[in-house]
Amino acid sequence: MAGQFSVISPGTERRHLAGADREAGYMTLGRTDDTAGWVLAPVPHGAAFNPACPGAVTAPPGMEPRLVALARFQQMASLGLDRAPAAELDDAVVVGSGPVAVGCVLELYRRGATRITVVTSRPRAPIGRAPGVRCVPPDGVGRGQLVIDAAGAPACAAGLTAPGGVLGLLGTPGPGDVLPALEVHRGGWTVVGMHELAPAADGAYQDAFTTVALWLAGHLDPVLADAWCRTVPGALAPEVFALLDAPGRPTEPVLLLDWRTP
Repeated sequence: MAGQFSVISPGTERRHLAGADREAGYMTLGRTDDTAGWVLAPVPHGAAFNPACPGAVTAPPGMEPRLVALARFQQMASLGLDRAPAAELDDAVVVGSGPVAVGCVLELYRRGATRITVVTSRPRAPIGRAPGVRCVPPDGVGRGQLVIDAAGAPACAAGLTAPGGVLGLLGTPGPGDVLPALEVHRGGWTVVGMHELAPAADGAYQDAFTTVALWLAGHLDPVLADAWCRTVPGALAPEVFALLDAPGRPTEPVLLLDWRTP
């Protein structure tokens, strides 16, 4: 590979919302030469990989690593929303302010939403700079017709879903998490599993990634990429991982380890 980056998605939002810890995800970007598009694959940080490995996607040539990483999270939301029933996107409620939530609000905006409420306990969360977003604490928002859990906190999201509403599960719940079946029944909710690898048509995974990547390249203000992504030398990986669950953790939702740096 001519260069590699690791993408770290510190999963601490659920701890802020529900008092539980989350694991950090991992992905690696690599390319064969400086003119090729970055290949993003679900492999350990900095590891060599076959570009044809399962789950890999290829970014358009010339796209910078920060946008490739953001497109990966927006792709998750795109695939999930494709499975949801038609709903009014304005006034959607997104639970969480981490990288999955950032990808979700970007995709909602790409699809036409102009008013998006983000539920988070984080003060001055960087996601608040996304177009159309307002951030509120968990007790500061009413019920919505479209509520998307992007933090792995389905109980919190369920409590915000209006009768007849759509509840999307984009974040990864814990193994013991449950939804109130009686409330789902009486409320007439539609509950949509939004796991990115749920069954889809051939090519849908790469198609969704290409669509959102090209949109980001043409529409995202570089200032927002600076607010949401931090790049550090790969040699500092131990220090970065030690900070993920510490009070002084980086504020940016997405961290990239640059393995090209000595």
